[in-house]
Amino acid sequence: MRPFHTHATHPGGRSRRQALLALAAGSASAWWSAAQASDASTEAAECVAPSRPGGGFDLTCGLAAQAVQAVRPSRPALHTRYLPGGIGAVAFDQIATGRLGGPGTLVAFSSGSLLNIAQGRFGPHPVSAVRWIATLGTDYGVVAVHRDSPHQRLQDVVAALRKDPARVVFGAGGTLGSQDWMKAALLTRAAGQDPKRMRFVSFEGGGEALKALRGGHIGIFTGDAAEARQALDKGTALRILAVLAPARLPGPHASVPTALEQGVDLLWPTVRGLYMAASTPDAAARSWVAAFEQAGATPGYAALCGRHGVYPYVLTGTALDDFVRRSLDDYRRLVQELGLRTWTRS
Repeated sequence: MRPFHTHATHPGGRSRRQALLALAAGSASAWWSAAQASDASTEAAECVAPSRPGGGFDLTCGLAAQAVQAVRPSRPALHTRYLPGGIGAVAFDQIATGRLGGPGTLVAFSSGSLLNIAQGRFGPHPVSAVRWIATLGTDYGVVAVHRDSPHQRLQDVVAALRKDPARVVFGAGGTLGSQDWMKAALLTRAAGQDPKRMRFVSFEGGGEALKALRGGHIGIFTGDAAEARQALDKGTALRILAVLAPARLPGPHASVPTALEQGVDLLWPTVRGLYMAASTPDAAARSWVAAFEQAGATPGYAALCGRHGVYPYVLTGTALDDFVRRSLDDYRRLVQELGLRTWTRS
């Protein structure tokens, strides 16, 4: 007779099975922990706003924080760190030289940053000194005045410039050759005057310039729609005379005419995004890129951008690298056209 087999196990069978199951569970747990650890977008991190609080870089970091939180809800809040200096030059230099960086350090940039790089204002560093992570949205320039200003329309500013450009005081974030200076210069040129004759007061960010406008220290603010919108929401006595967009903007600026509508051929889009150090590990950079790609694809992203006064415009990878190269070429041509000084890399 063949022996009768039951489901009873060898006395040592259960312990071996339990050991194997425990080993498998431990391996899975270790794998999951490693996967989580390799995803830098789930870890504590900071967004460096290379200006004082209240301007466009601050806005970019705020948008980035909410965007990544929407797709990584369990991560710690993305902290904003302010690092003013040269409208981004100090932060770019510290990233490029390795004094700042790592898998948890993002830095806000804008089209204005690319304009400064095109002029060599960010030091002797190639554009490859940083790793471009993502653009988050696009904004547009504005020409604005204090609510009590005698200028009611953009043409009033043009008329004042034609009469005597020395009596029109512009102010915004940035110095000679910055994007806010460019808006003022192009408006002055549209009025038939030499931009070298205009008066422009430089500030470390749009927030500081808006304070100066409120205090009557400048007459015309050439910043961006988003920062102007934030100022209005906070009760700043501001009147926007024109948006520098190809068509009227939807939402809260819908009633503001474009410069084109008022007979002034002036456009200035401002893209906002993030970069990291070139030395950032590939896995960390990929995790941040993936997080912002996922954020941009969510149904609520357009509304989130709207709350920050920008319009969705997400670029990553090769598309972003190509955008940076094209922008640098365009800005170099504009700089040459206006006869501005450039600093070549050594």
